[in-house]
Amino acid sequence: MRPDETVGRDSETVAEQVFTALADPTRRSILAALAARGPATATDLAERLPITRQAIAKHLALLAEAGLVTAEPGERRRVRYRLDSTPMQVAQQFLAALARDWDGPLAALKNHLERTDQENGHD
Repeated sequence: MRPDETVGRDSETVAEQVFTALADPTRRSILAALAARGPATATDLAERLPITRQAIAKHLALLAEAGLVTAEPGERRRVRYRLDSTPMQVAQQFLAALARDWDGPLAALKNHLERTDQENGHD
């Protein structure tokens, strides 16, 4: 996925697709393999991972839909997959905003509980 494609999408939608893609350990393994060794074909990945090429291709399709990998033509009509960190950055920003939204209410709850505890004579 190109950055301009991600910009046109709602960050919550992008984050949801990233989280769905990352929920599966096989897809995380595929991403880790691509991060460690660079672009690869489904066949290359099947040689490195304990999963069939067909299963890898299905996982790569979902990763591509989430924008986490991009397909690029290789030699002899072989498609190579490359990591794209743009959707991951959008998901990180989504989580950071969510954390900021929680910080205030959680701090207020903590202060309330501490005051209540002190008022009741507990330290």
